[in-house]
Amino acid sequence: MAAIYPVILCGGSGTRLWPASRSDQPKQFLKLVGDRSSFQETVLRVKDIPGVAEVVVVTGEAMVAFVAEQTAEIGAWATILVEPEARDSAPAVAAAAAYVQAQDPAGVVLMLAADHHIAQPEIFQQAAVTAARAAEQGYIVTFGVQPTVPATGFGYIRPGAPLLDGSVREVAAFVEKPDQATAERYLLEGYLWNSGNFAFQASTLLAEFDVFEPTVAAAARGCVAGLALEAGIGRLNREAFAQAKKISLDYAIMERTQKAAVAPAAFAWSDLGAWDAIWEASTRDDDGNAWAGDVELHGSSNVLVRSTGPYVGVIGVNDIVVVAEPDAVLVCHRKDSQAVKTLVDGLKAKGRSIASRKNAVSNGAETLVSTDGFDVELRRWSAGETVLLPVSTIQLLEGVIEMGGEVYAAGALLTLDVEGQARAIGAATLLVTRPR
Repeated sequence: MAAIYPVILCGGSGTRLWPASRSDQPKQFLKLVGDRSSFQETVLRVKDIPGVAEVVVVTGEAMVAFVAEQTAEIGAWATILVEPEARDSAPAVAAAAAYVQAQDPAGVVLMLAADHHIAQPEIFQQAAVTAARAAEQGYIVTFGVQPTVPATGFGYIRPGAPLLDGSVREVAAFVEKPDQATAERYLLEGYLWNSGNFAFQASTLLAEFDVFEPTVAAAARGCVAGLALEAGIGRLNREAFAQAKKISLDYAIMERTQKAAVAPAAFAWSDLGAWDAIWEASTRDDDGNAWAGDVELHGSSNVLVRSTGPYVGVIGVNDIVVVAEPDAVLVCHRKDSQAVKTLVDGLKAKGRSIASRKNAVSNGAETLVSTDGFDVELRRWSAGETVLLPVSTIQLLEGVIEMGGEVYAAGALLTLDVEGQARAIGAATLLVTRPR
């Protein structure tokens, strides 16, 4: 069997999971279900698949530090390909395919989203091997998840005739997100959820790009030509990448190719696309409640409550979502959680920065020493927290922070002559000495 190269697409901002997920700290890096992020779970899921040669992550410059820190946190390693700009999924996938083909002309790409939740990794790994074998035969294989409910938030696949040994099937049709009645019919008729994850030989996909989107194919090959990795990070050529058309993989290839196949999969899957999906994927108590942070519940059922900031008390309510961040609080009915995107779009239209980044806060300091001349404070930051630091001397005791475009690790000693805004990449602890 050909070597497998998992390619994890690590872009997007997860608007429907506001206020926890924002552009400067998107959902794939948040620990929303369990004690690891969905990105970390994805890396762990793929690294032990039989035949895996190299894990590749495609992301933007702003997310490189997140990727590097979170892979190191779980004892893993990945090659990081950095997009110069976001141009939708097709250019990113094509560039990754060109990179893999340059390493291994027969290599099979396992293309995965970074923000999905799969509760049964062993079943997923078996499905991945099945899909990779079909990919070796020239098919572009998508994972079709067997539905458990008539969901309206996913696209669907209508499977066709069996292929090869029957482990995969033709794709008779890709269909858009249905209304409730149509989703109920799809469930009865054996349609599959379109997970948006794929397996293909790099050479097969690039050949299809040559046919359907030749500018994307040329840009992909051009942006990896002469690519040099430094500490496992390769920055795609900006000029070449900019020539690629902005288009999704679905529109560029999957809805046009004659090589599409679907591998039906029985693993429990969610795209964690909204707060109701987080509730579904979370461990819940006997009353159906899931919570995280400084939270207390009384007489409530089927609620999701999370806080990274203030204490949150919830009494006598059902079927709601409460998400509290230091700078914003969301309260909605679980069934309305898809509408969070509309709220965020409204904030953006008003020019509110809170829609896309976590605003600076200056609290969270514990004073250790206070004299007439200076204060010494111990500051503990949550992952992704952005803080305005005063004129001071900073010693970073634990974690990693980003400040002024530079990334600093534990042990760093900084002197600030002016106030500066810093962001914690993961939890961080600092010793701050400032004049009074």
